[in-house]
Amino acid sequence: MATGGVTEMHPPPEDRLASATDAELVAALRDADRGALRELFVRHEPWLAARLSRRCADPAIVDEAVQDTFVAVWRKPAWRGEGEVAAWLWGIAIRSLLHHLKPRASVVERLSRLREPDATSAEEQVLARVEHSDVGAALHSLSPELRAVVQATVIDGLTTREAATLLGIPSGTVKSRMSRARSELREALL
Repeated sequence: MATGGVTEMHPPPEDRLASATDAELVAALRDADRGALRELFVRHEPWLAARLSRRCADPAIVDEAVQDTFVAVWRKPAWRGEGEVAAWLWGIAIRSLLHHLKPRASVVERLSRLREPDATSAEEQVLARVEHSDVGAALHSLSPELRAVVQATVIDGLTTREAATLLGIPSGTVKSRMSRARSELREALL
């Protein structure tokens, strides 16, 4: 558009989206902006795939979970504006992975095999530091069953029902084990 002999230039849509915040991209999704979905995918797919790969050794399932995450975001961009968009995406992604793993037997065994001794993520580095603290010692004093429930609900942020699905136990068992774990951790840290 010309104003007083000067031509006003607008950045191409790709540049506009590249400089948009995640919240602005989600708002654009509500207007069916495919470019906004592409930009969210470019920003978040690499770390989502990496984190999901640490929980599932099958790359095809991880790819499906990531794809399903962005399809769900496209169909219903329901972020409420609370917290980070990345955390919202992670919640969708982990639930999608659980959905893909649900019919498979021995999920815990599959999850335990996906750790590579040479590849250390930032998450694992932080957990390693915690491991050598009083909290880490208290966690290691828990039985494997209690530790698994703490990992699923506290570290991975799953709901009781999702943790139950992941661990292959009833929701009530997750709740009772979490209660016992809290009690034992409290005693160990006093």
